[in-house]
Amino acid sequence: MSSPTSPAAVRRFTTTVLGTARIGPHRELKRAIEGYWAGRVSAADLDSTAADLRRRSWEELVTAGIDSIPVNTFSFYDQMLDTAVMLDALPPRVSGISDPFDRYFAAARGNADVTPLEMTKWFDTNYHYLVPEISADTTFTLRPDKVLSEIAQAHGAGVTARPVVIGPITFLALAKAVGDAPVPITRIDDLIPLYTDLLDRLVDAGVEWVQFDEPALVTDVADGLPELAHSVYSRLSGVSRRPAILVATYFGDAGPALGALARTGIEGVAVDLIEGRVESVAAAPELSSKLVVAGVVDGRNVWRTDLDRALGTLGTLLGSVGDLAVSTSCSTLHVPYSLAPETALDDNLRGWLAFASDKFVEVAALSRAVRHGRESEADAFEASRAALATRETDPRLRDNAVRTRLAAITDADVTRGDASARSSAQAVRLGLPPLPTTTIGSYPQTTTIRKARAALRSKAIDRAEYERRMRDEISTVIALQEKIGLDVLVHGEPERNDMVQYFAEQLDGFFATAHGWVQSYGTRCVRPPILFGDVSRPAAMTVDWITYAQSLTAKPVKGMLTGPVTILAWSFVRNDQPVSESAFQIALAIRDETVDLEKAGVGIIQVDEPALRELLPLRDAAKPAYLEWAVRAFRLATSGVSDSTQVHTHLCYSEFGEVIGAIAALDADVTSIEAARSHMEVLDDLNAVGFANGVGPGVYDIHSPRVPDAAEVEKSLSAALDAVDMQRLWVNPDCGLKTRGTDEVIESLTNMVAAAKAVRASIA
Repeated sequence: MSSPTSPAAVRRFTTTVLGTARIGPHRELKRAIEGYWAGRVSAADLDSTAADLRRRSWEELVTAGIDSIPVNTFSFYDQMLDTAVMLDALPPRVSGISDPFDRYFAAARGNADVTPLEMTKWFDTNYHYLVPEISADTTFTLRPDKVLSEIAQAHGAGVTARPVVIGPITFLALAKAVGDAPVPITRIDDLIPLYTDLLDRLVDAGVEWVQFDEPALVTDVADGLPELAHSVYSRLSGVSRRPAILVATYFGDAGPALGALARTGIEGVAVDLIEGRVESVAAAPELSSKLVVAGVVDGRNVWRTDLDRALGTLGTLLGSVGDLAVSTSCSTLHVPYSLAPETALDDNLRGWLAFASDKFVEVAALSRAVRHGRESEADAFEASRAALATRETDPRLRDNAVRTRLAAITDADVTRGDASARSSAQAVRLGLPPLPTTTIGSYPQTTTIRKARAALRSKAIDRAEYERRMRDEISTVIALQEKIGLDVLVHGEPERNDMVQYFAEQLDGFFATAHGWVQSYGTRCVRPPILFGDVSRPAAMTVDWITYAQSLTAKPVKGMLTGPVTILAWSFVRNDQPVSESAFQIALAIRDETVDLEKAGVGIIQVDEPALRELLPLRDAAKPAYLEWAVRAFRLATSGVSDSTQVHTHLCYSEFGEVIGAIAALDADVTSIEAARSHMEVLDDLNAVGFANGVGPGVYDIHSPRVPDAAEVEKSLSAALDAVDMQRLWVNPDCGLKTRGTDEVIESLTNMVAAAKAVRASIA
């Protein structure tokens, strides 16, 4: 492929997407990577699987009519980790690992000797990224092998490749300073020469366009981002030998940063017009000479595009931009691959939905309609109108009984008794020792469990036999916990496929997909349910399982529920009403379950809200309103029980600083929270807002295969006791144990219990 003579001479494309999923429509990459970890798959075979997935993805885009194909959106684990590799910014503790794959995966998930990078949420999505560590000694060096290799593969297949690379602002804004290093964004001048060199290398590779992803520009994550964007991209666009530059902003409105970018020499800007505003484009007159890539097809949610409305939006842009391309609002990493396998959908619901492959077709149809008129795509527009019409009239969308009940809620319904009085009543009821030990909820999903679930789906066994096998699993887990010596037990959740999907399958207003997998992190995939109507609980969901587990032991067994905000965050939510209304509907359903658990004699109920931080708006001005309704929804779900019933919650893998006040306002009796990878930093934040209830900072990281010894856990507990008095401190892992192996769980928990006993004895 010939190199472009100058960016100005480069062809302006008309149709694209900002990125695609990489895990595979049948989770092929997940199986290959996990096979590599287990020693069953060679590095060559893993590479071959990856190359095949990339090729198939590009072919689908070309077939759909996309004329600029994003490459380098593939990753073996995470795109931020890939960027750290490209900039030679992996932590020194992995530098001694010679094999590139093993070094990469050690940074991602750790190994027996190495702790992994911290993991947190990618903006306000349920995707997790690895947080790069930038120390004072970090020296950046360009290592572009991955991106150049994928460009070469695409060009070899005849694909017009547009490499996608995380931009320098977003990379540093999301990185973490370690040691005595300054805030990473202050290192921006160190990255500009590397990105300049990358531009030169891309010209040599025959690249016409490069996409730099800068979603940080739609946030208030750092001061002065518009000015910084202008400075950085003025310098990069001032390079004489380079491809055309497209800066992609998404997940929100770029606001002033959009004008700042438009005043640089870059050739294009991608804007999210699902979460952003058309007015921001009009407010940047310099865009009249740029390519604007308009994200009018929602890349994050599963609803069919209103083609008439989207075309109207595109029409308003035509007079204020130089050239116009149609795109998804962000990468389609966040939605399932295809609707085709979802055979259980009724016609109405199917008509309302668009998964990734459908979105590619919508983008292409809109692009043709812009260029050739609506009549050129008459069938697509008519199908869009017909689907929207059925959604407006389907009776499942509104349940007057639910709406009447919500309208009657008062402040008394979201308030429990005084926290200290509750603590005293619970101490009498439960009789727990100091530093009580417990786990977060799930235990390993064994082969036996998976086989039983598959047998139920294929109707090889009936429901009664399935439930008998699950009770056997519960019995085994209860016996195991008693042998280890834990103080508060869980039933292990063998009957649950997922902590959100399990409940969605039992609540009216949801539909659970059969094959709608999306990547959460690494090889972890989930099937987010689809929230399409008003929510209610037809029957108890967990009571039989928890009471059975409690019948097997004299120790307390926690009732395990997922909170309303997390169910909302980890579902594809309806877009025809405020999300807060859906949250309160879910909260009422969970409230009914907590009341039934208490009536059944359950003394501890855990309502998990790991996604509390996840839905936090990206702009500061919108955050207080969100936190107000999110806290109220949790309290509505948990305030129906008596003061002697202990309410727990769990939060994990987010930057908690911005929501620390809201965590305290949840008013849970005990809050277990991720703390191992972040070295107990969250405890100081909690103390700063006067948090006085029980707290269980995770004393070891379950997302790594490392097994901590008792001394390591003792050290974590000692650090926690520096911030929290013993009467309030609980001892638990960071998160549920679903993804871990049984042997490592037994060893880790045995060490955890031994450490707790040793610390108790030393204090006594």
